[in-house]
Order: sequence, then C-alpha cells, then structure tokens
Amino acid sequence: MSRRARLWIVALLVLLAAGLLLARGLSARKGKEAATAPAAQAIELAAADVVKAQRSELVRVLEVSGGLKAVRSAVLKAKVAAEVQALTVREGERVRSGQLVGHLDATEFNWRLRQAQDQAAAAQAQLDIARRTLANNQALVAQGFISRHALDTAASTAAGAAASLQAAQAATELARKAVRDSELRAPIAGLVAQRLVQPGERVAVDARLLEIVDLSRLELEAAVAPQDVLALRVGQAAQVRIDGLAEPVAARVARINPAAQTGTRSVMAYLELDPVTGLRQGLFARAAIELQRDSALVVPLSALRSDQARPYVLALEDGKAMPRAVSTGARGEAQIDGVREGAVEITAGLSEGATVLRATVGALGAGTRLVLAPAAAPGSAPPR
Repeated sequence: MSRRARLWIVALLVLLAAGLLLARGLSARKGKEAATAPAAQAIELAAADVVKAQRSELVRVLEVSGGLKAVRSAVLKAKVAAEVQALTVREGERVRSGQLVGHLDATEFNWRLRQAQDQAAAAQAQLDIARRTLANNQALVAQGFISRHALDTAASTAAGAAASLQAAQAATELARKAVRDSELRAPIAGLVAQRLVQPGERVAVDARLLEIVDLSRLELEAAVAPQDVLALRVGQAAQVRIDGLAEPVAARVARINPAAQTGTRSVMAYLELDPVTGLRQGLFARAAIELQRDSALVVPLSALRSDQARPYVLALEDGKAMPRAVSTGARGEAQIDGVREGAVEITAGLSEGATVLRATVGALGAGTRLVLAPAAAPGSAPPR
C-alpha cells in the first residue's frame, strides 16, 4: 500500500470519529431541551382569562329591536276641497289641542251658507202663509162656508211647507259646517312632525296636511319570532338601549298583537318606555325583555366552546388546560364576579367552583401547561 493511500485512510477515520462525537453532543442537547420544554412553553394567564363556575341568578332575556313610535299621533286632513290660504306652524313647533293652525279658502262655502240661509227664510215665509191659510179654512169650515176637502188641502200645504223649512234648515247647517271645516285645528296636543302642504295648493277631501305626535309617551314596536311569542307576556320588564344614550331606558311589554304578520309569521310586540327627555319618534332601539329568573350553575358565554360535536369548556386542572364536555340549559344574563354579562346554565359536566378559561386565551390543546400571572394568583402578596 502506498504512503498516499495510508494518509487517505487515516483522514477518513478522523472524520468518522469527529462525526460520532458531534452526533452524541446534539443528542444530549436535544434531551436537555426536551426536559426543560414544558416549563418554557407554559402559557401565562391574566386574571380576566379565568373564571369560576358559580351559582347565580340567571335572567333569561329575549333580544328584540325596532323603531320608536309615539303612542298618540294624529294626521290633520282636509275635510273639504279648497285652496290652502294659510298654514301657521312648521315642523318641530308645539301645538295645543284645538289650536287654529291654518285655514282653507272659505269664499265658496260662505256664499253657499248665505244661499242656504235665504232659502230657509223663504221656506219659513211659505210656512207662515200656509199656517194662516189653514187657520182661516178651519174657521170657514166651522161656519159651513167651505168643504172639508178644502180644509184637508190647506193642512197638506202647511205640512209640506214645514217639511221644506226643515230641509232648508238642514242645508243651512251643512253649509255652516263646511265653513267651520275650512278652519284647520290641531286634533291633539304635541309637536308638528310633518308639514305636507304649502299655502296656495289646492287640496282634495282627506288630503294629508299635518302630522302631529305626542312624545310624552313612546313605545318600541318590535317583531318577535314565532318560537319566542309563547314566552312573552304583557307586563314583563325590559331594558331598551338607544344610540346616543349612555344608560338603558326601562320599559315594559304593553301590548302584543293577536295576529301574526303574513309571510314572516312574526308577531308585533309594543314596549312602552319610561319618559326620557330628548327621545324622538323613529329612533332605532334594541331591547332585552326579561322572560324568567332562576338560580343556576352558570359560566360566561365566552367560556363555552362549540368547535366540536358537543359543547365543552376548557377547565384549568393541575396547571393544565383540560377540555370538559358539558350539557347546557337556558341562556341569559347573570352576575359573574360582580359583573353582569351573558351567561349559560351548566346542567352537567362541571362542578361548582371549577376554574374555566374564557375565549380570550384562544384555542389550546389538551394538556397545555398554564400558569396564572402573579397578580391573578389567589392569595398572592401584592407587588412591592
């Protein structure tokens, strides 16, 4: 064997020995990392990430929404066909019940009234003549100067004159009513919501002129799904949230429509609100109607997970996240750790006092190690 071949063999053996030493070092390093991995990968939880299952008063609520509507509203309509001469109020102005807010052109109606009055006067004159003739004929019949037939004719003439007078008087009252109807008066007290015509326009009978609303009493008009109607009762309390108001407005179910709407099959419910300054008709509102109160074992809705076949929660047990399948009951709102929030009843699968994780921690695998932040650990001393 040549000297060069021997050198290659020696170099190859040196390389093999170095490779074996390097492989042993990497294996030992991986073993150390694997031994320390669980402690390094433990997830730290904040106080807001955990909550205990606890017994609390669960308030079952029904969420509905709709628009606000005045309990009392009215539309002023034209009772006669005429030209609008004046309309003295505009949107937002307050009016009293019976207040004169405008008038229509009454020239034609005034002339018709005068004509009816003249006709009534003429009918009164004819009746006076007929009555005098009847009285004279009665005296003549008693003296035997005229026949009974002539007396009957005079009586019929007097009766016809009386009927003509009554017809003329009725026509006079109708003409007088038309004159009164040309005056536009507010049917209720409230605020003008819409002014639908302007002076100079000619309007027909029943044409809409003004809309007036009384904002002292408002109600929420909401559609309730068919499956929720049976749990709804008149008098149930509710909390109504309106955009722009920091606090909810108390309300109660005042009325429930006895018939469902065609197509949607929903039923209209009307919630009367407590008086609040500044509310307006047509505002959008959301209401939570209190249907039932029961004591139950509850957890926040944010702790319930549904990405598997059965609902479950992640429980904190021995420092690890462990999934626990649960059976749920009613849903509503409850006081949890002093805060009112959405909650769900747990009927099986979890005991009172068990610590569960909220959805804020995200998705975690079974057995993931967890540690509480020092400030969240129960009984921990405050930082110095």
